[in-house]
Amino acid sequence: MTEQLSAVPQTRVRMGMAGGGEGAFIGEIHRAAARLDGQIELVCGAFSSDPEISRRSGARLGLAPERAYASWQDMLTAEARRPMADRAEFIAIVTPNFLHFPIASAALAAGYHVLSDKPATRTLAEARALRQIVARTGRCYALTHTYLGYPLIAEARLRIEAGAIGTIRQVAVQYPQGWLSEPAELSGNRQAQWRTEPERAGPGGSVGDIGVHAFNLCEYVTGRKVVRLCGELSTAVAGRKLDDGAAAFLLFDNGARGTLSVTQVATGEENDLTIRVYGDKGGLSWSHREPNSLRLLDKDGTERTLRAGSNSPTLHATTRAMCRTPAGHPEGFIEAFANLYRAFASDVRHASSPGEVVLASPAPISAAVRGMAFIEAMVASSLGGQAWIELHE
Repeated sequence: MTEQLSAVPQTRVRMGMAGGGEGAFIGEIHRAAARLDGQIELVCGAFSSDPEISRRSGARLGLAPERAYASWQDMLTAEARRPMADRAEFIAIVTPNFLHFPIASAALAAGYHVLSDKPATRTLAEARALRQIVARTGRCYALTHTYLGYPLIAEARLRIEAGAIGTIRQVAVQYPQGWLSEPAELSGNRQAQWRTEPERAGPGGSVGDIGVHAFNLCEYVTGRKVVRLCGELSTAVAGRKLDDGAAAFLLFDNGARGTLSVTQVATGEENDLTIRVYGDKGGLSWSHREPNSLRLLDKDGTERTLRAGSNSPTLHATTRAMCRTPAGHPEGFIEAFANLYRAFASDVRHASSPGEVVLASPAPISAAVRGMAFIEAMVASSLGGQAWIELHE
């Protein structure tokens, strides 16, 4: 990420949303994050595949009735007919996975920028096709890998880039959740239903839902790429169609080794993502349960903890720019999301006003393709009896 803050622009970037209507968890998170810095305005949406739910959602959000569309196709077509100064500039996609590619590809081809929930697509083939569309259209595209928006994740990456822990040797990432410990998909839980259905979620369950977050975090923080992996997918709940746990050994492009473990059946756990990186000079670790702290280890046994804060002299300027409050005032999930939205708004402005970029989006189309390559490699490795598989973008 680069950093060069400027005053908040007078004109807000105009956003349309696909998905995120009544009963959707993540839609309101996206909207709250987009509002936080005052740089983005929601101007339209196709909030559900049910036209009535979309209409009600739009009314609740204060949109004009004609801009709460019955379908995402209607939204793309109708918005393109509006005056240039009024139409949506980018589309935020917060639908189940199987809709990510058709919406993103159509939006890009129609001239919109796209900010999408992860994973980018349902298959690697779709991700590769999307990469070609992004290149051909020249539109901005990024994923909302939430954890990259936390200030101390940026600090960890910057310190590793500067050689603070030396040559990376070992990486460990764990992401336990417990919300699928019971067959929630059979009791009317809509979030569980589509995440455990291959036609809507894709070939991976937990590995596509949270495993891809863990993988993305590994590569982003270390600055290294995983070249091979040996993985296993598991299903603990009887009758479930997709995995609810996954584990892997990782080999990075500099020879470092890693382990990745995710589960959605760790009974009682909430959202305990943790990453640890060790080099020949020291190590560092970060936990989502304590996101405002970064633990640093030196080879002489010294340990210290950095704390987030816009006034902290120990943090890089980039990190401080991602903090909204002084040290001691906790920030969290929505603020991390908001950092991604602020970065993307800057990218959209830069696409039409060169030189005005504020923060470069941390999860571009290249990360999107790698995420899908990871998911498919995990599935192939598990089906092959935990064989070592190369990642091919």
